Amino acid sequence: MKLSTREAEGITIIGLDGSVLGGPDATVLNETLHKLVEKNKKKVLLDLSGVQTMNSSGLSMLIAALTTIRNAGGDLKLAAASRKIESLLVITKLITVFELHPTVKKAMASFGE
Repeated sequence: MKLSTREAEGITIIGLDGSVLGGPDATVLNETLHKLVEKNKKKVLLDLSGVQTMNSSGLSMLIAALTTIRNAGGDLKLAAASRKIESLLVITKLITVFELHPTVKKAMASFGE
């Protein structure tokens, strides 16, 4: 998995690319989120448009990310998941835990609502 970070309109957008399988990837994401929290960046958007596959460890990684940001008083949203990833969230009922938006633009707009 590759991870990229950018900021727009006060929102940190973390792009995940490739296969999200936990392990070392989880450590990288966790460290990235803790650095954001230290800088008081509490609006985080995970752009899943580049994610092809995700396993249970990858889902755990997303849950840990959400917990980290919410414990800091922030919010984390998901955007642009493929049908495959979206159905994984539905099957595991995590769709009720995460706020998923069809595009990054719509997810960004939802932070202002």
